[in-house]
Amino acid sequence: MDFDFSFFLVVASLLTGLVWGGWALYLKLQPQSLRPEPILVEYARSFFPVIFFVLLLRAFLVEPFRIPSASMMPTLLIGDFILVNKFTYGIRLPVLNQKIIEMNEPKRGDIVVFRFPKDPSVNYIKRVIGLPGDRIGYFNKQIFVNGKPVKSTPLAEYRGAGQGANATGAILLTEDLESVNHDILIHQGQASREGEFSVPAGQYFVMGDNRDNSNDSRYWGTAPEANLVGKAFFIWMNFDWALGGFPVDFSRIGTSLK
Repeated sequence: MDFDFSFFLVVASLLTGLVWGGWALYLKLQPQSLRPEPILVEYARSFFPVIFFVLLLRAFLVEPFRIPSASMMPTLLIGDFILVNKFTYGIRLPVLNQKIIEMNEPKRGDIVVFRFPKDPSVNYIKRVIGLPGDRIGYFNKQIFVNGKPVKSTPLAEYRGAGQGANATGAILLTEDLESVNHDILIHQGQASREGEFSVPAGQYFVMGDNRDNSNDSRYWGTAPEANLVGKAFFIWMNFDWALGGFPVDFSRIGTSLK
């Protein structure tokens, strides 16, 4: 059980609901009571609908996240605020993370948020490269899926900005991952782990788009299906003090992710 924000929303919903419901029951059992509504009940009646709505929205529909690192550049930048679809991979109970309704399964190329297997209190965001049963190879900065190389096409030299300025000089490429075309960064001369990896049943091999600056499945293994939080689909804000001048990059707001 993870004692995260969802846990506190559940507790707050229960407490305010019990206080408000208890008072309503008292009035029903004591219809002649002239006692004024206690201030605690007044607060519970006001806050319960709001807290419960936020709980339902965050647990079953969408959840906001902020991107803290450069591992998914150039797709996601440091300071991006994203929305994650919580139901596309199945409906899970908050806090318990127990799936109660089966939905879709992750596809190759999906950008997923998941609870880091080494520390489930931490959320990671990566791109799905390998599905259950796949063999994933990474050699000379090239991905191989079941022995076949994934096509990538160099575009230009990347120029970063803000907190991502140190990525300037990397090679920007477009990668074709089963009809999901997306951009990646490669840093020539910078080493990263290579090898071939087998993806067990119920697991996913994930990598960052910033291939030489990503702590991903090459280093710690695969992400279990049970750890999935949802699929990232939308950038609703970007805020980076290192941009200089005004810290909001309006060009990124409203960007759909792929």
